[in-house]
Amino acid sequence: MGDWISYLRELNVASLILRLTLAMLCGGLLGLERGRKRRPAGSRTYMLVCLGAALTMVLSQYEYVMLTTQWADVSAELGIRTDVSRFGAQVVNGIGFLGAGTIMIAGRQQIKGLTTAAGLWASACMGLAIGAGFYESVLLCAVLIFFVMRFLPFIENELIERARYINIYVEFCSLDNIGAILNKVKEQGAQICDVDISRGGNETAPNPSAVLSVRLEQKQLHTEVLAAIAELDSVYTINEF
Repeated sequence: MGDWISYLRELNVASLILRLTLAMLCGGLLGLERGRKRRPAGSRTYMLVCLGAALTMVLSQYEYVMLTTQWADVSAELGIRTDVSRFGAQVVNGIGFLGAGTIMIAGRQQIKGLTTAAGLWASACMGLAIGAGFYESVLLCAVLIFFVMRFLPFIENELIERARYINIYVEFCSLDNIGAILNKVKEQGAQICDVDISRGGNETAPNPSAVLSVRLEQKQLHTEVLAAIAELDSVYTINEF
């Protein structure tokens, strides 16, 4: 078993096929989970990022081997020096531009796409490990990243649902209704920490809206508070973020 792993760590046709195929499969697996949730980056994006990172690392190893063997005389004559770690560093830096393209600020003062951007970065790092032939870490890394993306949101949502602090976005008929909304929040045994009001009246936000930062004085489900506010006839839209 150890001989096979040592052989696949070497730069040969078999290890090249294995590394690039493994990068494509692992990246595609992570992308499938994000694509299922209709996120900006899906299976093809993750697959290409992981595959490209793996190819970059293989390329760095190839250049190092060639400059120290067949191209040794030419490289010594020209004074060519190479640092294989620089290739991976450029991938990690460059993936930031791709990740930034998946992050957006929604109209309700929400920032979306951070998990997708982080997933792309992690996928690129996993591709570098695959390209370097660090097989032991690849499978564990793929499982852990998939666990974070697939199962951790359920645990996170449960913790958030029972948190004392809550941010509420609400749209309503007119600014005269804000008093009734605040009173409704107080009736739920909650303390209003901050209120950010938008007058609306434009194409993107035709209705007045407000973002309420609320602290619940007792353990209470957030959905109960939202349902109580939604009972007001003046409220158009309400959700938690």
